[in-house]
Amino acid sequence: MTAVRTQAIARGPGSRAWAMMILAEGRAITRDYAGLLLPLVLPLLVLVSSASMASSEPIGDTGFTAFEVYVLPIVLTMVLAYVGLLNMPSYLSSYRKTGVLRRLGVTPASPLMVLVAQIVVSALLSLVGIALALVAAFVFFDAIAPAGALAVVGACLLVMACMYGIGMIVASLAPTTNSAIAVGILLFLGLGALGGMFGGRDLLPDVLADLSGYLPFGAGSDLIAATWTGQPVEVSMVVPLIVAVIVSAGISLAFFRWE
Repeated sequence: MTAVRTQAIARGPGSRAWAMMILAEGRAITRDYAGLLLPLVLPLLVLVSSASMASSEPIGDTGFTAFEVYVLPIVLTMVLAYVGLLNMPSYLSSYRKTGVLRRLGVTPASPLMVLVAQIVVSALLSLVGIALALVAAFVFFDAIAPAGALAVVGACLLVMACMYGIGMIVASLAPTTNSAIAVGILLFLGLGALGGMFGGRDLLPDVLADLSGYLPFGAGSDLIAATWTGQPVEVSMVVPLIVAVIVSAGISLAFFRWE
């Protein structure tokens, strides 16, 4: 019996085990109404409230309005930030606190499976949130299609990696689930406020306005805006996100605890 168990652990979980783990994570999120609805509904509320105040006049010679240049990029960044900074760290920290990861460590199902499954499910939730925002934007506010759809997808993937990386730092260092949620809320609101989530960044003091463009939320929304409108992508939009991904990966690898 021991030999069979050892052989199973050596062989590792198969595709069916991975599918079951991802399905289990998906069910866990669907049972958490706050974690499911807030990243979907909150960006839509911001979209509706901000779109009503956005000018319909084209900006410069781009043909795009303030809705595509400012509102929509911030809303898409909100979806990615909420899931990455709040949802994922809270789930992972609760699994560690309740001993789920420790118990998985003595089974063929490695704790790494939970991490991968959580990332997959979080990405799917982000995709649903982005899809809802885009449907609302095109159906109700006559949004102009992006100049380069693939470029926008690439920008969203980079922003997603950045937000998830920061979320992994929270999951690595937060001692309890409540602390992970508290830190995630502070990061989401703080980065969002500096990134224009509650109003134009030009309303901020000059120092904060300049800094906001180098922080993940501001750089992310700027990158999505540039790719959507076909404007040149500046180094200041990409480098902060890449640096955040690399730094967060290093910190997470160094400090993440399974128990």
